[in-house]
Amino acid sequence: MWWLLPCILGFIRLYLDGVKVLLYQLFNRSFTLPDLPKQNGKVAIVTGGTRGMGYEISRYLVSLDMHVVIAGNEEQEGLETVKKIREELHQGKVEFMYLDLASLTSVRHFVQRYKAKDLPLHVLVNNAGVMLVPERRTEDGFELHFGLNYLGHFLLTNLLLDVLKKSGKPGKCSRIVIMSSATHYGGRLTLDDLQGRMCYSAHGAYAQSKLALLLFSYHLQDQLWGRGDPVTVNAVDPGMVDTALYDNLSSLAHLAKKPFAKLLFRTPAEGASTAIYAAAASELEGIGGLYLYNGRKTESSALSYDQRLQTKLWKESCALVGLQQT
Repeated sequence: MWWLLPCILGFIRLYLDGVKVLLYQLFNRSFTLPDLPKQNGKVAIVTGGTRGMGYEISRYLVSLDMHVVIAGNEEQEGLETVKKIREELHQGKVEFMYLDLASLTSVRHFVQRYKAKDLPLHVLVNNAGVMLVPERRTEDGFELHFGLNYLGHFLLTNLLLDVLKKSGKPGKCSRIVIMSSATHYGGRLTLDDLQGRMCYSAHGAYAQSKLALLLFSYHLQDQLWGRGDPVTVNAVDPGMVDTALYDNLSSLAHLAKKPFAKLLFRTPAEGASTAIYAAAASELEGIGGLYLYNGRKTESSALSYDQRLQTKLWKESCALVGLQQT
């Protein structure tokens, strides 16, 4: 029975973290975006931009006169989202491109097609994700939370780094915004069992994927700074937001959530506000390596700052996706 302990502890940690967030949201107002400067045709990619927070991020960036590429795995939904934004705003540019982050082949094809457009890239928002899904594998054999939430974005970001570097310059850095979560505080990373084969827990797998994104963001920023590249990386915690991510809760958990959602959960627009801030605020120019919650710099977990773990995860991730280590 000892092997069940990590699963049970992961479940407990996740819900304790959730209670802390809800208490904070009960007594603190949601971050209100300041006036943000027009982006004058800068180009952004937003993964998972067809619904929820991704949609709100995409719509807002288009309103700032950005050319936004919405990347998602539901083509019809993507085209309808583009039409909706165009009809509402009558300004900026927005388009949809197919991307399945659960497929490394799809990620590579997306990058090839994007580069063929010969567009710059000033902002990459890694927003897409899944939460608490039953045990499933990606087409490459990775546990779904780890494969889609983390590895897909790891490969996407690395393959787009050359465009981001070329598009940025001192005083006008390109920006990478990575969507993490408070669940990372309860996350644990077991390098010899990243796929959860010893004991699968949807709660533990989700928390691990969000911790991995933080370890990745800090290590990537250190690399970029070390080379003097004009690219910043910041991680964002949107809080607990009432989106379709909660569709995979158990029936009992859904019943428990309903009375609290409207009172305590953030709306998708409120949840998106800090990511939008990280993508476009003038006061964050040239500033990276942050963990932002409710519009403010916040300390992430002690484990997320472990540089040895960051390096080990980076090397393992490069091996898993077939990238040359840097």
